[in-house]
Amino acid sequence: MDKLISKIVAFGVPGLVLLIIMSGTGLAGAAAITTALVFLGPFGILGGIATLGVIALVSEGIAEFGMSAIFQGVVDELYKKGETKESILHKIEKYPISKSLKRKLKEEIEKKS
Repeated sequence: MDKLISKIVAFGVPGLVLLIIMSGTGLAGAAAITTALVFLGPFGILGGIATLGVIALVSEGIAEFGMSAIFQGVVDELYKKGETKESILHKIEKYPISKSLKRKLKEEIEKKS
């Protein structure tokens, strides 16, 4: 049952992302789909499809392992690649994300170190 739910979540999240972006285009049908895919991807429609695939993988991982386990794994890999706590914190500061998310990420890094 848990595997089934994680698969549904993996397919559901990219679909929700696509649906939300399609609704923001103001278009309908195939025009809305192609416009949304172009908007999602760095290389047009193919990039949009690839982005949805990445979203599916990430959401499946979160459903299966939990956010904190994935966060810790990513931080551990960054350390293995030679990143320091300070360099990770500096990168977080440069990301175009909300201040509350930056604060949360920084708190997690401080706890793990």
